[in-house]
Amino acid sequence: MRKMLCCWMASPPASSGRCLPMAMALFMVLATLLPGVSEAQVRDNQPGIYVVQRGDTLWDIAQVFLDEPWRWPDLWEVNPEIENPHLIYPGDVVRLRWTDGQPGLVLERGEPSRTVRAVPDDTTRLQPRIRYEPLVSAIPSIDLEAVGPFLSSNRVVRPRELENAPYVVQGDSGRLLTGAGDRMYVRGRELGAVGDSYSVVRRAINLIDPDTGELLGLEAEEIGTARIISLSGDIATMSVTSSREDIRIGDRILPMETRALDPTFFPSAPQNSIRGRILKVLGGVSQVGSLSVVVLNVGDREGIEVGNVLSIHQQGAVVRDRERNEQIRLPSEEAGLMMVFRVFERVAYGIVLEARRPLAVLDEVRNP
Repeated sequence: MRKMLCCWMASPPASSGRCLPMAMALFMVLATLLPGVSEAQVRDNQPGIYVVQRGDTLWDIAQVFLDEPWRWPDLWEVNPEIENPHLIYPGDVVRLRWTDGQPGLVLERGEPSRTVRAVPDDTTRLQPRIRYEPLVSAIPSIDLEAVGPFLSSNRVVRPRELENAPYVVQGDSGRLLTGAGDRMYVRGRELGAVGDSYSVVRRAINLIDPDTGELLGLEAEEIGTARIISLSGDIATMSVTSSREDIRIGDRILPMETRALDPTFFPSAPQNSIRGRILKVLGGVSQVGSLSVVVLNVGDREGIEVGNVLSIHQQGAVVRDRERNEQIRLPSEEAGLMMVFRVFERVAYGIVLEARRPLAVLDEVRNP
């Protein structure tokens, strides 16, 4: 995810007086180098002004103004009078403004999100300041409720990491299955100290690249959490503190992850050329549609970042060429958009934001 810096340069141009985040400044420079990159993005029926509502996402608002919502940062103009201008709250007003024939989106704070400072008057002495922050939360880039379960229950690990992890030997009193409130016995050398908490995971599937056959990682599903209550050599007695389903003999113990998602990231195009595929759709379903969470066969090593928007291309059908009496695959066609919200070394998780036709596993993803 792009780091938002305070200023683009030490002395901003006198004509603007703005202090732009580095990412926004870069987009503005690209717009001047590529004529028309901004002009064509504004919707013909856009209202010119929009009041942010509770429950909105950045993607929702971008769709109000732009034909291609992921180009939001191209037109975003930072108001230097607003603290944290990249955060948008319910009640704020977004306006489309034209300057020298070029469109720009500007933000005006609404009452619920105003930041008020009380500072001493008529004095130069340093004194404590009181600052009242907005009581409402900033709107997220995407629907966090849709991706929340997959932030807490899935991770991708290397095969050796799972093989060498501590494992469940048995439940208390010889039980084969354990759950929340039960005790269980775990064996392994990678255990910490009494009081440490861990995730209990189960191997889900091997993630295999459909084009190269490369093993990209193992998907491990978190089924519970447990805490060490005593240690004897390499055997730990653990108390199951939570469980989504029964814990079985052989389930693995891994360190707990902090997987909070920063909701304020901006949509962006990948910096590298991306060609990938959908490996899997999560949630126990087989069809891919809007708000589906999918796994991709591209990740950090390909330059994928949180917030990257990718175009989904429906895989072409296999048909018979009757003239040559052979099977051929028709070209793929653009069918939707998705945004990446979690990145591993070789794979990434994303949420489908638009599905203009039925999508499926093995459909392609590319630069938008």
